[in-house]
Amino acid sequence: MSELGFQTILNLSYEAALEKVTAALKTEGFGVLTSIDVRETMKKKLDVDFRKYSILGVCNPPLAHKALTARPDVGLLLPCNVIVYEQDGGTVVNIIDPLSMTNFIQDVALDPVAEEARQRLRRVADAIRV
Repeated sequence: MSELGFQTILNLSYEAALEKVTAALKTEGFGVLTSIDVRETMKKKLDVDFRKYSILGVCNPPLAHKALTARPDVGLLLPCNVIVYEQDGGTVVNIIDPLSMTNFIQDVALDPVAEEARQRLRRVADAIRV
């Protein structure tokens, strides 16, 4: 686990890791709302070469609904981010820990939602290891 999330280093290609994490997210009720190809963006905007790196904005609609109903400004923390990037012959997958995002808010109405999201995303991290 990193400071902000659940990190896993996979002995898979970047493309295979991206597929695997997307499938595991779907199993836990998360869909990918946004996908940012950082490599492509760096090339286009700065004309620099960068490793394969994606930022996925993922959402579990029922959990998002609960969180936004409890506190509309929590939308500033949504969607949850997942990063996938090449590193030293492997691929790193790092999934945000929702508690790391909500700890500084300290709103008890969000605690159960953040905890459920955390459990689901933790299962995603565990599932991609096998």
